[in-house]
Amino acid sequence: MGYMDKDIAPQNDGALIDAYSQSIAAAVDIVGPAVSRIERVGGRQGHGSGFAISPDGLIITNNHVVDDAKAVRITTPDGFVTEGRVLGRDVDTDIALIRANTSTGAWAKLGDSQRLRRGHIAIAIGNPLGFEWTVTAGIVSALGRSMRAASGRPMEDVIQTDAALNPGNSGGPLVSSGGEVIGVNTAVIQGAQSIAFAVASNTANFVVSEILCYGQVRRAFIGIAGDTIVLPRRVALAAGTVQTTSVRIRRVEPEGPAAKGGLQEGDYILAIDGSPVGGVDDIARLMDGSRIGRETEILVFSVAGRVEKKILLPMARS
Repeated sequence: MGYMDKDIAPQNDGALIDAYSQSIAAAVDIVGPAVSRIERVGGRQGHGSGFAISPDGLIITNNHVVDDAKAVRITTPDGFVTEGRVLGRDVDTDIALIRANTSTGAWAKLGDSQRLRRGHIAIAIGNPLGFEWTVTAGIVSALGRSMRAASGRPMEDVIQTDAALNPGNSGGPLVSSGGEVIGVNTAVIQGAQSIAFAVASNTANFVVSEILCYGQVRRAFIGIAGDTIVLPRRVALAAGTVQTTSVRIRRVEPEGPAAKGGLQEGDYILAIDGSPVGGVDDIARLMDGSRIGRETEILVFSVAGRVEKKILLPMARS
């Protein structure tokens, strides 16, 4: 028979709320100084947000913020104004990279978006509707979303959040409670409440690396659409892997490299040339320009219930 312990102290809700507030304020103190207002110079007018990722003035923003501009005006939270040039852009992920003419001071760290879980704190910093350096907070509502890019191609592994975003927030950072950038705010659904999206930081990191190395994003194309999913325990046991997440193929493009190599809808992609695949961003990272025209081994748990190796010949993505 149970009993009630009358000595149990009531929970201090005020302390919990204060801890939540402190964690958000601390993250904003870390990343906030790195966030800038970005305005196009020449051509069509427009503005948005961006954030520095290095002490020498590399700034990430959205492709649709810079649009076709070659130069931008950058304003930091302390009122410092400088100009910069657009180093490169990627329509497929809505990411653009800017080089400021001078150092903008503070810079932020890109975190590992693959470690995110639904319910994690998400903090958006930016310049919504002209209100400069505004902070909103919410949670990560969902992971692995897909949405249509301006190019018409699907953007994979997008983060959904309920942190309030408005025009002008675009290109600003989505920040974790630990003060790391976990995404680049990119879009809202007009008419919907508490539904906004950010490009995952791992995707942004890949795009930045490609632009710095090649001036553009080179991609190998295999012709699939997939979702990041929790790997079923039975699949992990059958494959002999300790992975907890993977990619399940949702669609295979007819006559594409994946179709020719024998991949099917419903297959789980476990590894590419021996490198584990824990999410869609891993495929984007591994399918770089170096794999174009080169035989590539794909390890899958097939719809037939077997672990199989498939050999594909990726094509250049136009």
